[in-house]
Amino acid sequence: MQIAQKWLAQKTNQLVLCLLVGGLLFRGLIAYWFYPSFDEAYYYLYSLHLDWSYFDHPVLVALTTGFGPWLTGVVSQFTIRLGALLGHTGSLILLYLTSKRLFSAQAARLTLAIVTISPIFLVGFGILSLPDSPLMFFWSASLYCATSEFFRQPETQKPSHRNSYIPSYRLAILGILVGLACLSKYHGFLLGLGLIGFCLTSPPHRCVIRSPWAWLGLGLFLVTIFPIVFWNIQHDWVSFRFQSERAVPRSGYSFLSVVVVCLAQVVYLFPTIGLPLWWVSLGAVFLRRIPVFSHKSLVCEKYFPASQLLILWVSLPVIFGFTLIGGYRQILPAWSMPGFWGITLLLGQQAVIWEQQSRRSVRRWLLGSGIMVSSILLIALLQVTTGILQKPSQYALMGGFLPPKNDPSTELIDVQQLRRGFAASTIFGAALQNSSFIFTNRYYIGGPIAMALKPADQIPITCFDIGKDLRGFAFWSRAEQWLGKDALYITTSPFNLRKDLMSNYRTYFSSLSEIETIPIRRGGVVVNVVYIYQAKKLLKPYPRSYGI
Repeated sequence: MQIAQKWLAQKTNQLVLCLLVGGLLFRGLIAYWFYPSFDEAYYYLYSLHLDWSYFDHPVLVALTTGFGPWLTGVVSQFTIRLGALLGHTGSLILLYLTSKRLFSAQAARLTLAIVTISPIFLVGFGILSLPDSPLMFFWSASLYCATSEFFRQPETQKPSHRNSYIPSYRLAILGILVGLACLSKYHGFLLGLGLIGFCLTSPPHRCVIRSPWAWLGLGLFLVTIFPIVFWNIQHDWVSFRFQSERAVPRSGYSFLSVVVVCLAQVVYLFPTIGLPLWWVSLGAVFLRRIPVFSHKSLVCEKYFPASQLLILWVSLPVIFGFTLIGGYRQILPAWSMPGFWGITLLLGQQAVIWEQQSRRSVRRWLLGSGIMVSSILLIALLQVTTGILQKPSQYALMGGFLPPKNDPSTELIDVQQLRRGFAASTIFGAALQNSSFIFTNRYYIGGPIAMALKPADQIPITCFDIGKDLRGFAFWSRAEQWLGKDALYITTSPFNLRKDLMSNYRTYFSSLSEIETIPIRRGGVVVNVVYIYQAKKLLKPYPRSYGI
């Protein structure tokens, strides 16, 4: 208790606590009100079909998404995000400790402020229940363990060893942490390769290759990723084939697309954060401009201290790799973000130098960015939930200006509202009792339906997709499982008018007829409609390009 009081007595530590607690409360507010994204709801289905691994991601996202519902017994957008909220706070603490060990307490505070402000980190890692949340926790834990191993304080070593590096048991722990990162998302393998690249290019650390601790760490890594390997052995390595195909070019290369990807990254990071991050990244590689480092770093190259080399190895391959992939295929915003997460360590140290030149400017930079980001996110939250920019809407500011048909956020489903609609419909209730399963036309629509049905009677949900993109649904049931059975087909407005879907489904059922509609309102206006069809007697298995 006295240690905690002494720590809190320092003004700088109070700032750290405010950033951590204030950030958690702010993220918790958004997590409570913001409707679940399609991906999050889909990962909720993971938690209903626990397995060693899944078609598109490893197992940990199932555990983090299911953590809140299992703990509370309540299924809501807030509970499925509880694991992400807590995990991101842990990631922030670990990144802070890494910066403090590598550089200084001042650099650590600035790094913490930067990652707390950036919207893609705040939302993508800290609010939404995505594979990125556990990935960044174990990524940060691995980075902290690596810095503790490779840059141990001189006073903790024997006098004869203070100018050299001696491998230790931490390498074994590091193997487990990297394995857990791989169990979160396949990006974890890039983290492991980056750490190997660092050891090979840093002369003081090449002795790792001969260390028994490193080989023990490799063995523990293989044990840790056993669930991924075991599941893929059972399913013809489908996950590895699915992920690797994304990196294979299928068309010509466009440098303009690469520029667009870079600009998008700056926007998602927020321009006042994204541009400095790119400046630090490119400057470190091409201009050899490096911040002044503390005495804790082992200088191993003419240009790069070992501490910076470690950061660059675990960050730049991810940043440049996925940015360049954007030249021949569309990439998701989060794919390159683990790299930028690591580069914030360099930006935090660079901000120390800027602060020495003008402390007021750095404060204005961070405070102004924080106010702008929080304001934009709150406006977006109010728009998604109440329609303050919508026209018409009973909550519109100055009458609104954005028609619902032009607002893609209307596709997000208010699960609580849908749940009430399901419960109030006697027609749906009776049809549900007489049906053997529910199917949708897109894999990501099944998640909100499953969340809305809870705590109603559980019924299997699957996906009949013309494009045959079934994702995990291809492994949660057998193609012939419901032959001769009745079903409910549930879809939303954007797909209901597609004649190709209806004509396709009618060839698989003896009859298909609409029985109910559930309107989804925002600001007193219907912005989406959930359509329910009764599908009688499945005549033949719906085709699958993979699965069981």
